[in-house]
Amino acid sequence: MIKLEARPEASKFWSIASPLLALVITVILGTLLFVALGKDPVQGLRVFFWEPLSSGYRIGELLVKATPLLIIALGLAVCFRSNVWNIGAEGQFVIGALLAGGVALLAGKDTSRLIVIPILLAGVLGGMAWAAITGVLRDKFNANEILVSLMLVYVATLVLNYMVFGPWKDPMGYNFPQTKNFEAVTQVPRLMQGSRVNVGVLIALAGVAALWVFLFRTRAGFAQQVGGLAPAAARYAGFSSRKALWTALLVSGGAAGLAGGLEVAGPIGQLTPYVPAGYGFAAIIVAFVGRLHPVGMVFSAILMSMFYIGGELAQSRLGLPKSLTGVFQGLLLFTLLACDTLMAYRIRLFPESATAKAA
Repeated sequence: MIKLEARPEASKFWSIASPLLALVITVILGTLLFVALGKDPVQGLRVFFWEPLSSGYRIGELLVKATPLLIIALGLAVCFRSNVWNIGAEGQFVIGALLAGGVALLAGKDTSRLIVIPILLAGVLGGMAWAAITGVLRDKFNANEILVSLMLVYVATLVLNYMVFGPWKDPMGYNFPQTKNFEAVTQVPRLMQGSRVNVGVLIALAGVAALWVFLFRTRAGFAQQVGGLAPAAARYAGFSSRKALWTALLVSGGAAGLAGGLEVAGPIGQLTPYVPAGYGFAAIIVAFVGRLHPVGMVFSAILMSMFYIGGELAQSRLGLPKSLTGVFQGLLLFTLLACDTLMAYRIRLFPESATAKAA
């Protein structure tokens, strides 16, 4: 008989091994899925886990997709460590992209390259403002931040659609719902010629270092985490739970908005209804697979971007729907939640005779 026995304290080993075990189980389940769909499982796994790393160009594309995932996940890690459940990073990403795109549309051919700075700042402020709506409703009316932030995602998408179908629609765009292409001066500087990798990668890595210092080397970071783990102890120590709430939401909203600004001023180059790419939701998985640790999230962001590219390749090469990306993301999340049980419980095997005797 198999029984789960509570551990006296959480296992440090399984806190690291659990994501690895979850990935192995995801691969096994993915193999069975390819077999069930009548596809070669070896080719299917190759598309997801080898092709994205098979050339310099594809590695560059991997970094392009990993950058917004990592930036958003860094902000969400502050929230989740503070016990503030911001599930609406996708909406903050969209509003950040919208405001950044609005600034980019003001540029002309003679505009200075320095306009990139206001574009990204507009993205940050847009994300923070959208997250602040959740903050006000939680702070003043004790509204549930999960529901509020999630519902605001759909409002943000409607605002974006209104602008690209209406006031900002390109009159020379053959009636497509999109803005005009942004001027070249608004484009975020690229790191390599012939690649779409831009300075967003450096910003993301700087964010990793900054978050590590904040969480593990500053009093403010310690207070932020204590407020989430033990609110009563935080109040006794004189830490403000209200400050922790606002810090978490504004940091996560600003990070999501920055990712949105980098996306429209980088790979996309205009505003369209397809700006919402699911990065805000996928970043939640990135944050938890990376154990809410800045370094861990670097690797989980790369893994998640492999799923994005693998889904696109599976569509073109294997004739499978692009939604397979979401299937792999979901499998990874659910297997991680299951494997995390091993941190708090150990598996015990009891012989049937001993079980009957105990009964």
